[in-house]
Amino acid sequence: MVDTMALLRAFIRTARMVKNTSRLAAGLPADDEVLLDAPDERLAPALVAAARGEYDIAAKLLAATREAAEWENRDRYARRLAAFARTRDEWLQTWQSESPHDPDALLVKAELAVRRWWESPARAELLREVGPLIAAAAEGDPRDPVPWRIALDHARGTNAGHTEFEKLWAEAVRRSPHHYGCHVAALKYLSAAWYGSHRECFDFAERAAQDALPGSLVQALPVRAAFAYLTEGGRAVIPRERLDEAADLAIAVSAAYAPADPWPAEVRNLLTYVLIRLERWQDALDQLRLIGPYATSFPWDRVSDDPLGQFLELRDGVRLEVASTIPLHPRSEHGGRARSGDH
Repeated sequence: MVDTMALLRAFIRTARMVKNTSRLAAGLPADDEVLLDAPDERLAPALVAAARGEYDIAAKLLAATREAAEWENRDRYARRLAAFARTRDEWLQTWQSESPHDPDALLVKAELAVRRWWESPARAELLREVGPLIAAAAEGDPRDPVPWRIALDHARGTNAGHTEFEKLWAEAVRRSPHHYGCHVAALKYLSAAWYGSHRECFDFAERAAQDALPGSLVQALPVRAAFAYLTEGGRAVIPRERLDEAADLAIAVSAAYAPADPWPAEVRNLLTYVLIRLERWQDALDQLRLIGPYATSFPWDRVSDDPLGQFLELRDGVRLEVASTIPLHPRSEHGGRARSGDH
C-alpha cells in the first residue's frame, strides 16, 4: 500500500519549494551577474595592462603596497599577478630584464616559480631550486612578510621538517604578527593532509583567532580548519560543536564587512561551503546574500572543475533547502492562519 503520509510530506515539501524559492532570490544577483575571482578596482587596471604586455601599472601598485606596508593587499595582488603570469608572462620578463633588483618584480617572480612547479611529480626537487628566488625577494625589503609566506608554502612543498618550518614562521610573524596569508600557509603545513593533524590544525587556528585583531580575517581561521577536516577526512573525530563554533566565529567576522565587499569574498565563499556541509541552510543563504556577485575559485575548485557553475548550482540548492522549511500558510501574529484581509 502506498504510504499516504510519505506522499503527503513529499507534496508539501515540493509545494513549499515552488512557493518560496523565487521569494528567497531577493538579495541575490542573477546568475549572469556573478563573477569569478573578480579583481578589485586597484588590481584590474594592472591586469589589463599586463594583458597588453605592460608592467608599469603592476609595478606602481606593488610599490604602493610596500611603501604603505599594506601587506595583506600586497600578498593578494602578488598572487593574482603571478597567476596571470603563468599563461602570459611577457610583461613580467620585460619588468625583470629592465629592473632585475626591483623587490616587487622579485616577489612576483618567486611566487610564480613556486606555482609553476607545485603540480609537478618532481615538485620537491624542482622547488628546492626556487629557494634562492625566495631569498632574493625577502632581501628586497626586509620588512615584507609576503616572501616569508611564500617560504612557508615552499617549505610545505619541499617536505621541510617542523624545525625548519618553525624558523620560517618566526621570521614571518616577526614582520607581521597578524598577517592572514602567513597564517593560512602555516595552517596548511599543520593540516592532516601534510605534516600535522586535524587536532593540531584546529588548535593552531583557534589560538590564532583568539590573538587576532578585531575584524581581522585571521579570526576566521578556524573555519579553514573545519574545511580541511570536512574535505580531507581522517581518523581523528572533531566534535560537531567545534565545527559549529568555527562557523559561528566566521559568521561574526563576515558581519563586520559590508555586503558585496570583494575583500572578505574568499572567506565568505569558504564559510558558505562549510555551512552547507553542516546543513545550516539559512546561515548559508545569509552568506550568499553577503557574497553578492563575488564568487571565488576556492573552495569550489576543490570539488568541481567548474567552480563558478558549482557555486551557482549550490546557491540554487541552498534556496531550495530553505524554501522547503517555510510553512505553506504563514501564521498571523495571533497564532491563526493569515487571511487575505489580514494586514
